Amino acid sequence: MDHDEDKVDEAVLALLWANAFAEKIGDMKVWRAWKGMPWEATDRLYEKDLISDPKSKAKSVMLTEEGRRAAEEAYERLFAP
Repeated sequence: MDHDEDKVDEAVLALLWANAFAEKIGDMKVWRAWKGMPWEATDRLYEKDLISDPKSKAKSVMLTEEGRRAAEEAYERLFAP
């Protein structure tokens, strides 16, 4: 699958920012971000019936058929060269 790696990197960075929080270490303010997807977003995708329930012990979620189509379309729209 061809894609623009710079666009993918930018999208991942944007998702990290969506998940970011400030922390004070000594006199410095640093920003951290959870490595996984924002829970609120995965909950919304589940409510829209695009993925399986993210609140499980599994480290992955299943895409529904509608979710797979939407994911593929979004990928092509955002990252296709």
